[in-house]
Amino acid sequence: MPLSDSNLETQVPHWNPSNSAQKNNSQRGGSHHQTHYRRPVQAEKLEEIDRNSRSPGHSNGRSPTSPGKPHPPVTSQQPELEPNLSTNGSGPMEQNVQPPSPPEPERGFMPVLKNRNFLVLWSGQVFSQLADKIYLVLMIGLVASRFQAEGQSISGWVSAIMVAFTIPAVLLGSLAGALTDRWSKKGILVSTNLVRGLFVLSLPLLLFLSKGFHLGTLPLGFALMLMVTFVVSTLTQFFAPAEQAVLPLILERRLLLPANSLYTTTMMASVIVGFAVGEPLLAIADRTFGHIGDGVGFGKELVVGSSYCIAGLLLLMMKTGEKPNPPDTEYPHVFEDIRDGWRYLSNHQRIKSALLQLVILFSIFAALAVLAVRLAEVIPTLRTDQFGFLLAAAGAGMGAGAALLGHFGQHISHRRLSLFGSIGMALSLGSLSLFGTQLWAALGLITVLGVFASFVGVPMQTTIQAETPEEMRGKVFGLQNNAINIALTLPLALAGVAEAMFGLKVVLLTLGAIAIAGGVYSWYISETEPHPST
Repeated sequence: MPLSDSNLETQVPHWNPSNSAQKNNSQRGGSHHQTHYRRPVQAEKLEEIDRNSRSPGHSNGRSPTSPGKPHPPVTSQQPELEPNLSTNGSGPMEQNVQPPSPPEPERGFMPVLKNRNFLVLWSGQVFSQLADKIYLVLMIGLVASRFQAEGQSISGWVSAIMVAFTIPAVLLGSLAGALTDRWSKKGILVSTNLVRGLFVLSLPLLLFLSKGFHLGTLPLGFALMLMVTFVVSTLTQFFAPAEQAVLPLILERRLLLPANSLYTTTMMASVIVGFAVGEPLLAIADRTFGHIGDGVGFGKELVVGSSYCIAGLLLLMMKTGEKPNPPDTEYPHVFEDIRDGWRYLSNHQRIKSALLQLVILFSIFAALAVLAVRLAEVIPTLRTDQFGFLLAAAGAGMGAGAALLGHFGQHISHRRLSLFGSIGMALSLGSLSLFGTQLWAALGLITVLGVFASFVGVPMQTTIQAETPEEMRGKVFGLQNNAINIALTLPLALAGVAEAMFGLKVVLLTLGAIAIAGGVYSWYISETEPHPST
């Protein structure tokens, strides 16, 4: 027989705040009626969270209380709580499980190499850098095979090629950087490589058609070579700032140091490979593909031109996340952009000091390129024409130092790395002035010089990238490219004169003093203008 409401109230009494209700309830029957139903505290809290949940411990699935009735009182005898449940009375039931701490970000090269866009950019850089270095070898080879007369010095021809290659670097670096901020950086990277490749590939046809013609006293074919060299160098001035400006777009700030380390390693490797194996590689290509074009000669140009084209095609797959500028955007005059870049550098001492250190670094290595000939002359076991071994040691040292920075440099601030590298460069140059006449000592010291040079170059380049806003990167990197090209040009003329006037030891010690002065200046600027990331 089902229980009526009155029977249910009799058998399962409810708490009522009125004293009369409690008195009537206590007079209704035996002792079993006086045993109140004690609901666990956690059940009450669960009902606060979910009103549809059932009361625990009731086997028939029915609610132990009638609808609309208040809950029974909580007695002092509370059941043992379930594990991991909070009953501190401060709020709903919570689990006492601490959230897992976020994993520490990966260090070294692996997180950079996992970035697909960086891999595409890096692969394009490998082919483009290799083509840049072999291009000069190609020009010298074409001069020797087509224009140099028997018994004639090749220096005049090569000097003309170098001038055509240097003029755009000195005059157009800032202009190219300002225009880079207005255009798609990916578009610049792709188009400059493809156009350079097409111009190089057109050289055999141009030389074939111009054979026998002269422009005054100058062979027309050589004049066309100068024109192609000028165009290739001009396009390179656009490629360099766009390449540097893309890195912060595709990588997190913390990954810029290992990324620049990889770039420096690749650049040094391309210098060694380009100058060491460039001539044998072009000779093999000439024998393999020289028959193409019915005697026009296409092998050497095919290697260089196709390298540029492969770089351009690879960079097509890169995604930079750039937002296209509105078509009706009005830009200030390009020279105003250049002045903006100078003003920005003047007002941001950290970036200016980093740029100054890069200029000092490249000036030292440009001077070393000239002094290496003199070092090879004073080393008894080395011939003068073997000075390339000394330069290769510097490149190997920079590559090794960049690799070390990629793995361990993220734990050290940029300013400390720069100061440490500057002191190391000064000590290496000072030791070279004392022990430079011994072959293995000279090779070892120049290698160590390269290692310390990477401790300056890589973090300073990273500082410029990380602290320059996106809208100013093209202008700043254009000025940087211009300044570095000048830094690479002037010491070539001054180092030889200074060595003849003051001697090799004095020049090396002076270079060491300049290196440490730049490091101390950068450290002072970093101390007076601290930045949380360095």
